[in-house]
Amino acid sequence: RAGLSRNGHTIVAVFLGFILFFGFLNNLIVLILFCKFKTLRNPVNMLLLNISISDMLVCISGTTLSFASNIHGKWIGGEHGCRWYGFVNSCFGIVSLISLAVLSYERYSTLTLCNKRSADYRKALLAVGGSWIYSLVWTVPPLIGWSSYGIEGAGTSCSVRWSSESAESTSYIICLFIFCLVIPVMVMMYCYGRLLYAVKQVGKIHKNTARKREYHVLFMVITTVICYLVCWIPYGVIALLATFGKPGVVTPVASIIPSILAKSSTVCNPIIYILMNKQVRYVILKL
Repeated sequence: RAGLSRNGHTIVAVFLGFILFFGFLNNLIVLILFCKFKTLRNPVNMLLLNISISDMLVCISGTTLSFASNIHGKWIGGEHGCRWYGFVNSCFGIVSLISLAVLSYERYSTLTLCNKRSADYRKALLAVGGSWIYSLVWTVPPLIGWSSYGIEGAGTSCSVRWSSESAESTSYIICLFIFCLVIPVMVMMYCYGRLLYAVKQVGKIHKNTARKREYHVLFMVITTVICYLVCWIPYGVIALLATFGKPGVVTPVASIIPSILAKSSTVCNPIIYILMNKQVRYVILKL
């Protein structure tokens, strides 16, 4: 199968360089703000910080290798580097998605309770730890024999071997899609569907300042979820086509565009936090 041309790799390297620089910088700013200002340390922001940390780690450990490989026009990490790249990108991506699913439930439970709840940091920490454990449960198996990680697309990045025809590899991919994409997305759709319906029902009723603030956070989180899904769903579709479609149906160009789009989520997420989070904007003005 023909790969990208020299110019094609150069164009991809430019996009990845942009994502690497701004993805790392934006998420580093979020991390510094969180460490510097105690007012930002609430349960919702802890989950958002978890996403920022996973995004920053993707930039450091994944995007850098793909960027360098496109400059050289081929994968430069070797077999072990490929397995590492596939593992960390899958792991950090699932951490972000599970964190968003937990956030959707947190917003749902907060806004559907009549009485004001105190901030529950213990549950937030458990959710953060749980997102990493859950992700490891589904990303370690290819390292020990249930499916595997290998070179994908234009030959400058790695992921799960979507095109493998073995029964065990197919079973892993099916489980991965069900438990790490379908179920989390269904949880988010259910929670936000119910919440938006509730917001519409009480739209004409007077809401106090605290409640308005909760609704503002809700729409910030919904925007983050929509952005994440827009970035990742095309990659998921391409992966499904590579797994269950005809051999060769996914060309290098067709696979590289969704891959770049997925990586761009590391740039978008912190911008959303800064633009839509009043607390973050306030502390930035104090700097």
